[in-house]
Amino acid sequence: MSKIPKKNEEAAPKIVYKDKIVEVEKEFDSVQIAGVAHEVNRAYCLALGDTSQPEWKDAPEWQAKSAIDGVEFHRNNPEAGPEASHVSWLIKKVEDGWTYGPIKSPDLKKHPCIVPFEDLPVEQQAKDFIFRAVVHALLERL
Repeated sequence: MSKIPKKNEEAAPKIVYKDKIVEVEKEFDSVQIAGVAHEVNRAYCLALGDTSQPEWKDAPEWQAKSAIDGVEFHRNNPEAGPEASHVSWLIKKVEDGWTYGPIKSPDLKKHPCIVPFEDLPVEQQAKDFIFRAVVHALLERL
C-alpha cells in the first residue's frame, strides 16, 4: 500500500529491496544507526573470541554515548576516514578521563586502544573501517 503525500508533505524516504521499492516511515536517527553499528562490532568481536561486548539493549550509557558520538562524527564529516574516526573517539575518551591501559577497564577508565591509529593492531583498526562503513551505508540509503 503506497502512501500519497499531501501537498507540501514530503514523500517518505524509499529503499529498494529485492527489486521492490519500499517506503520507510522515517530516516534512521543516530541512536538507531549507533545500535546497528554496535551490534555489527559486537559480532566482529565475537568472531575474534572477544565476548566482552554487551548487546546494544544492555550497553552501559558511556558505551552507547560513544557509539552515538561516532555516528554524529560521520554524519557531520562524511569524508572522514577510519583514522579520523579513531582520532575523534580517542579525543572524547581522553576528555572523559580515560587513559591507556593494557586491559580495558571501564571502572578504571583504562583502554588499550588509547594509542595512535597506526599503533593499533590490524584487528582493532578494522573496527574503525567497519563502523564507518555501517554508518555510511545507513546514512546514504535513507
